[in-house]
Amino acid sequence: MVEPADRPSAAGQRLGAPESFGVSTLEPGLRPPAQPPGKQVSIRVQMLDDTQEVFQISQRSPGKVLFDLVCVHLNLVEGDYFGLEYQDQRKMTVWLDLLKPTLKQIRRPKNTILRFVVKFFPPDHTQLTEELTQYLFALQIKRDLACGRLICNDTSAALMVSHIIQSEIGDFDETQSWQHLLHNKYLPDQDAIRDKITDCHRKHVGQTPAESDYQLLEIARRLEMYGVRLHPAKDREGTKLSLSVAHTGVLVFQGYTKINAFNWSKIRKLSFKRKRFLIKLRADPSQNAHHDTLEFAMASRDCCKIFWKICVEYHAFFRLFEEPKPKPKPILFTRGSSFRFSGRTQKQIIDYVKDSEVKKVPFERKHSKILSSSSMTPQSSSFRSQVPKESATSVPLADQPDSARLGHQAESNGSEELAAAISPTNGFHDIQAAPVSDPIQSRQNHHGTGSAPDQQLLNPGSPGSEDSPLGSPSVVVNGNGSVNGQGMGVTAVLGPGQSPEGRQLSPLTSPLLTDAGYVRNEDEDEARRKKFPTDKAYFIAKELLTTERTYLKDLQVITESFQGVLGKDEAFPDSVNNLISASYDPVYKFHQGFLKEVEQRLAQWEGRSNAHIKGDYQRIGDVLLKNIQGLRQLTMHLQKHSECLVELERACRSSRKAEALCREFEQQRVCYLPLNIFLLRPLHRLLHYKLILERLCKHYPPTHDDFRDSRAALADISEMVLQLQGTMMKMENFQKLLELKKDVTGVDNLAIPGREFIRLGCLSKLSGKGLQQRMFFLFSDSLLYTSRGMTPSNQFKVHGQLPLYGMTIRESEEEWGVPHSFTLFGQRQSVVVAASCASEMERWVEDIRMAIDLAEQSSSPQTDLLSTSPSDNKLLEDGGAEQESEEELGGSRSSLERQGHRGNTTVHVCWHRNTSVSMVDFSVAVENQLSGNLLRKFKNSNGWQKLWVVFTNFSLFFYKSHQDDYPLASLPLLGYSVTVPSESENIHKDYVFKLHFKSHVYYFRSESEYTFERWMEVIRSATCSASRSLPSTRKDLY
Repeated sequence: MVEPADRPSAAGQRLGAPESFGVSTLEPGLRPPAQPPGKQVSIRVQMLDDTQEVFQISQRSPGKVLFDLVCVHLNLVEGDYFGLEYQDQRKMTVWLDLLKPTLKQIRRPKNTILRFVVKFFPPDHTQLTEELTQYLFALQIKRDLACGRLICNDTSAALMVSHIIQSEIGDFDETQSWQHLLHNKYLPDQDAIRDKITDCHRKHVGQTPAESDYQLLEIARRLEMYGVRLHPAKDREGTKLSLSVAHTGVLVFQGYTKINAFNWSKIRKLSFKRKRFLIKLRADPSQNAHHDTLEFAMASRDCCKIFWKICVEYHAFFRLFEEPKPKPKPILFTRGSSFRFSGRTQKQIIDYVKDSEVKKVPFERKHSKILSSSSMTPQSSSFRSQVPKESATSVPLADQPDSARLGHQAESNGSEELAAAISPTNGFHDIQAAPVSDPIQSRQNHHGTGSAPDQQLLNPGSPGSEDSPLGSPSVVVNGNGSVNGQGMGVTAVLGPGQSPEGRQLSPLTSPLLTDAGYVRNEDEDEARRKKFPTDKAYFIAKELLTTERTYLKDLQVITESFQGVLGKDEAFPDSVNNLISASYDPVYKFHQGFLKEVEQRLAQWEGRSNAHIKGDYQRIGDVLLKNIQGLRQLTMHLQKHSECLVELERACRSSRKAEALCREFEQQRVCYLPLNIFLLRPLHRLLHYKLILERLCKHYPPTHDDFRDSRAALADISEMVLQLQGTMMKMENFQKLLELKKDVTGVDNLAIPGREFIRLGCLSKLSGKGLQQRMFFLFSDSLLYTSRGMTPSNQFKVHGQLPLYGMTIRESEEEWGVPHSFTLFGQRQSVVVAASCASEMERWVEDIRMAIDLAEQSSSPQTDLLSTSPSDNKLLEDGGAEQESEEELGGSRSSLERQGHRGNTTVHVCWHRNTSVSMVDFSVAVENQLSGNLLRKFKNSNGWQKLWVVFTNFSLFFYKSHQDDYPLASLPLLGYSVTVPSESENIHKDYVFKLHFKSHVYYFRSESEYTFERWMEVIRSATCSASRSLPSTRKDLY
C-alpha cells in the first residue's frame, strides 16, 4: 500500500503541498490531530474528479480525523463546505458523522467507498474565496448535470456544458470540440443539444479555466434545483412530494417544481416522530392554531432522521456565528437526540479567510488539457487573471480591504514621468505594487485609463473575499498604481503577484507601503535632530508650519486646479465662477504671505540664518497675532464660502454637464478628498489656529515674552470661530449630506433643510435569509438601510426606510439568540439588527434614541426619502440577495473600467471593516488634522523610509515631500489600532508608534516627544472612537 507521503501528485491535489499534509480545515494552520493508538485501517475515498485515495486511520478515530486527512491531502482551506457520504448497510446514503468513531459508522470499511462531495451550497459562489474551492464546486455541478440531478432547460444546460468544455480543452476548435463531446457524457440527453453546446463554446475564446468555473457556478446558482437533494415524502392527503433543505430553510417540491418554502425565521422547531417529519412554525395571529404544525410522512424513521440531521446542520452552518457547543450530559436519562453540527460555520470560514493570509498554492486540474494559470509557477504565469473578468466587482476590499481591485495596466504619462516615479533616489525601486490586503487602494492616473492587452487582477482567484482588494479599505497609488482596477503604470521586475521575498502580493498595496525601496537615513536624521531646538514651543510652531503647508496645497486645489477646469469649460454659470474666484483667491494670497513669514521665523529659530544675532526670534506668537488680525479683514470672504458650496451644488443639480465635470475632477490625483471638503478648508483652518494657540498659551508661563502676543491672538481667533460657528456646523452637515447622496442610490431629496446626519455604519439585519450585512444611515428624521450595489461608482442601494417618529428600541439578544442584537419597532415595520461588538451596539442604541427624541420634538412633516413605493421597497428587501447577484452578472463585463474613485470613501471603509462613524466623529476629525515628516518601517524590514504624511478624513496620506501635488498612497485608519511597540518587537528607537490591523503592521517614528504625542492623539481619534469621551453635543466641539 502506498503511504500518503509517497503518493505521486494526484488530480485535484495542489502542487507543492507539504509532505506533512499541510493544513487542517477544521483547525486552520495546524496539522491534523493526533490519532488515538491502535490498529490502522484503510479507508477509500472517491474525490470529485473521480480519483480514489486511500487513507490510514486508527480504529478508534472519529470521523473528523478522516475528513481532516482528506482536506489536508487536497490542501483545502474552505473544507467545511464539503462532506463525506456513503451507503450504509440499509443501502441508504448518509453523511459521515465527524464526532462519532468512523468504524462504528462504516461496518465494512474494505467494501465501502466514501465520496467526498459538496454538502453545503452557499447562495452566492463569490463567497468561496479560493479558486480550488470553486473548482471543486464546478466538479460537483458537472456531476449533478451528468446524473440528471440538476434539472434545467436546454439553453442553460448547453451553456453550462460549454463552460465545462472550455475549462477542459480550451478555445473552440470544431473537430476537437466535436470529438470531445462524442467521448464524454455531460448530460443524459446530450446528443439532442450538441449543436447548441458547440455554438455556446465558440463564444468563450480566451476564457481561462478559472473564468469558466466562475461562469458555470454563476449560471448554476440561479437554477431552482441548484444544491437540491430530494427526500421523498407525502403530505396528510397522501400526495407525493419531496422535501429538501437549503440555506434559506426547508423547501417542498412536487416533482421538480418548488411549491413551498419555509424560511428559518418562520420555523420554531424541526422534529420527527417515527415516520412523521414535523415542522413547527412560529405562531401567526392571522391563522388558526392548527396551521402551526406541518406534518409529512416519509418512508421510514431512518429517512426522517437522515433528513432531520441535514436540516440541523444546514441551519447551524448558515445561521449561527460559531459551532454550537455540546449539550451537558444528563445525570439520569437522556431526552431527545444529542446530535449537533460539527465544524466551522460559514461565518467562521469567511472570517478566517479574511483574518489570515492563506498562501495561494497552485493545483492541478485532472480533466483540463490546457495550461491553467493555476498550474503554473508564479514566475512563469503570465499577467492573465485567474479570476473571471466578470467577477471583479463582486469581490468585496476586505479584505481587500472592499474598496477596489487593482486591475488593468495603465498607460504611463511618459517615460520621463515614469522614470521619476520609480527612481531609487526617492526611496523606491522599480517594483510593482506591494502586499497589503487591508485597505490600500490605488488611485487612478487621470491622464489615461487605457489598458494593455493582458489585463490583470493582482489578487487572482479570490472574488468575494474581504482580503481581496475590495474587502478592506485601500492604499491609493497615484501614477504608479491604479484605482479600483484602472491601471498599473510601473512594469514589474519580479514575477507577477510576488514581493521581493516571494510572497503573494495584495492588490491593495501601494509601493509606499511595501518592503521595497528603503532610505536608510537614521544617522542623518539623528544628527539633524540634535542641532534643532528642543523647546516644546518650537515643535508647536513647527506644527503650525507643517499644517500650513498642507493647507496651502489644499487651497491650490480650488484656486488653481478646479478654477482651471472651470475656465476651460462653460458648464458652470459665470456667477459661480466669479463667486468662487472672488471668495478664495484673496484667502489664498493672504496665506501665501503668512506661510513665508512662518517659514522665515522657523529658519531663524533653528539658527539657519544670522538673523538670530539681531534679536530674539524664538517665538511665534507675534507672527500669529499679526496675521490673525489680518485674517479678520477677510471674514467677509470666509462667510461667502458657505454660499460657494450651496451655489456649486445648485449648479450641479441643474446641469448634468456641470455634475459630470465635478465628478471627473474628483477622480484626478490632485483631488485626494471630496471636492466639497476643500471648499470648507478655510473655515476648518480657523479651528486649527485656535487649538495651536491654546497649546501655546498652556505651555508658556505668564512671564514669558511670547505669552502676551499668544493670548491676544487666541482671543482674536476665538472671536472669529464664535462668529462663524453656526455657519461651520450647518455647512459640515450639508457637505456630509451631499457626500452621502453620491454614495446612496434610490433616495430623493437627501439634503433638505432641517435634516441632520447622525451616524453611518454596518449592522447585520436579521431576515428570512439569516443575518445579512447592511449599511445603515441614521438621520434626524429617518433610518435607511442599504447594501453595496454594483453601480459604476459602487453606490449603496436602499433596501428600506424606517421613520424615527414613533419608533421604539429594545435590546433583543436573548429573544433571538444573536449577540449584540436589538429590535427597532417602527410604525410600519420592525427590524432586528446586530452590531459587531458590545461597544458598537451601545453607540448605535444611544444615537438612535437621541435621533428618536429629535424626530418627536420636530414639528416638520415626515419626508419619505425613498424614490420607490413601499411595495417596491418590500420587494427589494425580499429579493435583495438575488438582485445583487443578477446585477453582478449583467453589469460585470465593464466592471474593471467602471471602478471609480469613490471606492475609498468613509462609507466603503466602514462597509469593509464592519464599523461605524458618527457626525461627532467627523467633526472631531476636522480638528485633528496633522502633517509632517515621519519615518516608516515594516514588520520584517530593517530600514526606515522618510515620508511626508498628512492625516485627515480618518486616513493617512503619504507623499515623498511636502512639495508634491498629490499623495502617492493612502491608508484609511478606521478599524486600526495604535499602540507603542513592545520590547519583543526589537524597535530600539525613541518616539515610535505602531499601527496594526489584523496581520498588517506599520511602525512610524517621529522626531520629538511632542510630535509623537500629537500623532498618537490624532490617530486615536480615528481608530479608537469607542474609548474616546465624546462631547454631548456638537457645539461642545467649538
